[in-house]
Amino acid sequence: MASERPEAGRQSIRNGTSRAEEVAARLEMEILRAGYPAGTRLGLRTELISRFGVSPGVMNEALRLLRDRELVVVKPGPSGGVFTADQPPGVRLGALDLWFQGLTVPPLEVFESRTLLEELFNNLALQRSTPAQHLEMERALDRMAASAGDPRGFFEANVEFHLAVARSTGVSVLVGIYDTLVTVLTGALVRAAWTDGYEETVAHNVRVHGQILEAIRAKDRKRLETATRLHRVDMISLAQPEKSPNARDLLGEPDTSQVG
Repeated sequence: MASERPEAGRQSIRNGTSRAEEVAARLEMEILRAGYPAGTRLGLRTELISRFGVSPGVMNEALRLLRDRELVVVKPGPSGGVFTADQPPGVRLGALDLWFQGLTVPPLEVFESRTLLEELFNNLALQRSTPAQHLEMERALDRMAASAGDPRGFFEANVEFHLAVARSTGVSVLVGIYDTLVTVLTGALVRAAWTDGYEETVAHNVRVHGQILEAIRAKDRKRLETATRLHRVDMISLAQPEKSPNARDLLGEPDTSQVG
């Protein structure tokens, strides 16, 4: 019997940790989906313990996890409690801010991989795509334009456009990888929101995708290179600005910021 006690203790610790992670995940989903502004009061620690039906130790661990993710702030005192922190979006695409939950790698890295594959598909589509496939791309582009009032719908229409380009290449293995990549992104997306004054940027983004389509349709490589550079500049990371593309580098312009 004595030999079973350490294992039972370890099992209890594992279960406790798992429960804390579950509570943290549920609170994280609530915060991200609701889009609570910074400083929103989620409740007293005792209220959250009662709400989730867990022990104080489990709740303490869940709150530690959320603090590590910079999602909450815990304040002591009579007017204290658990409050939301100012959590930036994981990725900004043009005027579109996107929040994700459950990705095992930083979202910016996923988007960088996505961008590399899209540029490869653009060049192959220029050689291989058919008029019927161009119509599929055009329908997805129309959905992008029609979704300008719906940030999540715009993102999903954007994914449809690039999937149509990818499928037109006939490279089934790479298309499968890309399809899995964007399925993971779409499934992990918990909130999408426009930035202030988004209308002009969205209209520009739709035009750039239209230029990609027209270059592919006309088999015009020079036009495609220009449209691809403009498309790449639209991705800016708020969470990791040091990894964001530099617009001058991407557009091939000289950096004159250091010129006296």
